[in-house]
Amino acid sequence: QVQLVESGGGLVQAGDSLRLSCAASGRTFSSYAVGWFRQPAGKEREFVAVNSRSGGNTDYPDSVKGRFTISRDNTKNTVYLQMNSLKPEDTAVYYCAAKFSSISVSNFYYRKATEYGYWGRGTQVTVSS
Repeated sequence: QVQLVESGGGLVQAGDSLRLSCAASGRTFSSYAVGWFRQPAGKEREFVAVNSRSGGNTDYPDSVKGRFTISRDNTKNTVYLQMNSLKPEDTAVYYCAAKFSSISVSNFYYRKATEYGYWGRGTQVTVSS
């Protein structure tokens, strides 16, 4: 079992940066692939950054590539999302997710929200123009 708690959201202006954090409970956090997803009001949830269990493989959609960076610190059981050059279209509730990943697939990442079994409650990010 893993419990996830996001923090770091807020109201910023276009061009600003934010760093989201996701604190995970449990001693085996290093056995999980992780991801950040977002859901704008009235729209479907979409992935913005995913990271393999090993931490060595990441993926981003074109909409955030070059602006967002996912990272993890297994010693602190924490996943981060560094967001730079924010745009109004980045406004959404941001969720952290985790999926148990066996060592045989430790380099795999997962883009689909349905593949994740553990979710945080989300943190609001609002970017004004």
